[in-house]
Amino acid sequence: MSTIIYPSPVFGPVHSRRLGISLGINLLPGDGKVCSFDCVYCECGLNADRRPHTPFPTVECVVAKLEEKLAELRKEGIEPDVFTFAGNGEPTLHPHFAAAVKRVKEVRDRVCPRTRLSILSNATQIHRPEVREALALFDDNIQKLDTVNPDYISRVDCPQVSYDVERQISNLALFNGNVVIQTMFMRGEVDGESVDNTSDQYVLPYLDALQRIRPRQVMIYTIDRETPVPGLLKATPEQLNTIAQRIRELGIEVSVSY
Repeated sequence: MSTIIYPSPVFGPVHSRRLGISLGINLLPGDGKVCSFDCVYCECGLNADRRPHTPFPTVECVVAKLEEKLAELRKEGIEPDVFTFAGNGEPTLHPHFAAAVKRVKEVRDRVCPRTRLSILSNATQIHRPEVREALALFDDNIQKLDTVNPDYISRVDCPQVSYDVERQISNLALFNGNVVIQTMFMRGEVDGESVDNTSDQYVLPYLDALQRIRPRQVMIYTIDRETPVPGLLKATPEQLNTIAQRIRELGIEVSVSY
């Protein structure tokens, strides 16, 4: 099935369902995928099918390409709503992630201070203090938690590193509310097993985890593009709205993308 590989180190701007006009910062190679998850729904495809052959971009290259792109956009009268660290996998895997964040923030502060700084991360590296310190610099520190069920995580998110969901919840709580949780809800089957995480079996423990994390916001969404694994279905608007209402009842802001 068709999948998306993003240019590196800067791509877009693109219109994001959740973030507005987004200029992407891709700290991963531009010819493949580097990720500590191998999600069955990933728009970039499966890891084994997308091995890169080029290196990570250097911090200097990231900054130079960003400034070049911003100069082009200024001529067109465009100012992005957000710089989003995302792209071909997990941005916190860049060996100089913290330095890249600080340099991009310096450019943002100098050139377009109204633009927000966001990241889409799977949270697998937040046990590292230097990563958490860099994530604290973001206006929107968006971290993934699809469920708290270990079997579901193994079947759907397919971690490529050691992953203990209880430890993840504790680490997410270390942000003291300066975190946004993003969650993919969907239906369907993979290898004959259900991947529907919209029922109480999954939602109730997930709500308990949100109470422990106390995020500033939760973003719930469903499949929007073609997936590399067949058999996946969108969660219905009714299912998403029901889950969203239950999150609001916890006193947590929530956004829904259908």
